[in-house]
Amino acid sequence: MELGYIISGFAVGMLVGITGVGGGSLMTPLLVFLFGFKPAIAVGTDLLYAAITKTGGVFVHHTSHKSVDWRVVSWLSLGSLPAAVITIFLIKHLIKIEKDVTGLITFTLGIALILTAIAVLIRSYLTRKKIREIENSVISTGRFNQIQIPATVFTGIILGVLVTISSVGAGALGTLAILFLYPKMSTLKVVGTDLAHAIPLTAVAGFGHWTLGHVNFELLGTLLIGSLPGIWVGSHLSVKIPEKVLRPMLAALLLAIGLKFVFV
Repeated sequence: MELGYIISGFAVGMLVGITGVGGGSLMTPLLVFLFGFKPAIAVGTDLLYAAITKTGGVFVHHTSHKSVDWRVVSWLSLGSLPAAVITIFLIKHLIKIEKDVTGLITFTLGIALILTAIAVLIRSYLTRKKIREIENSVISTGRFNQIQIPATVFTGIILGVLVTISSVGAGALGTLAILFLYPKMSTLKVVGTDLAHAIPLTAVAGFGHWTLGHVNFELLGTLLIGSLPGIWVGSHLSVKIPEKVLRPMLAALLLAIGLKFVFV
């Protein structure tokens, strides 16, 4: 069984490296349907898995590419981190009064996967049509309009709740939100900024699930053994596999899994 976890980690890591879609969209359903883990354990373990695997990517974006807008990260975190903590306390309260949280997690996971499938297609369309303009002085000089900052904080709140309950959304939904909120920001900086925000969010949410007993550390370790080299391989394959073929297939898969969770 441990070999199966390693192979699954490698496969998911490779797909993440090729498509850029967060591992939660793929790993959590895999743990539930293929290996039979309870949704709460799958979500909690995947959150810490995501925090660890994304750290290397942010290091590269920050040091090599200088492609993280830390102001946008701070505004997203201002909404998402408190939302994650409140959501954990809400789940803890539901467990304390003996309410079954499995249904809540399963339904939210399905909705998040469906939204992610839509986000994958929209993001692919936006980047392929090259309607993204090169970053200009609006971003580089720090001038933001009156809507962007509160809208960014509110987006963080939505992501905080969604990611904490389902472990899905920090990747595709986060980048799509930044694409719309900051249309002048370069695509590279959008990706770097979203990655930088995903780390504290998934770490806080993952720690919260750990306190609830929803993290399987043995599983986490075996997944990382496979996923870290998988991401490296996928990153190199991404230039050879046509995105216009792979992304619609991935979106269709996520949509099908999401519908299964919603109507299970």
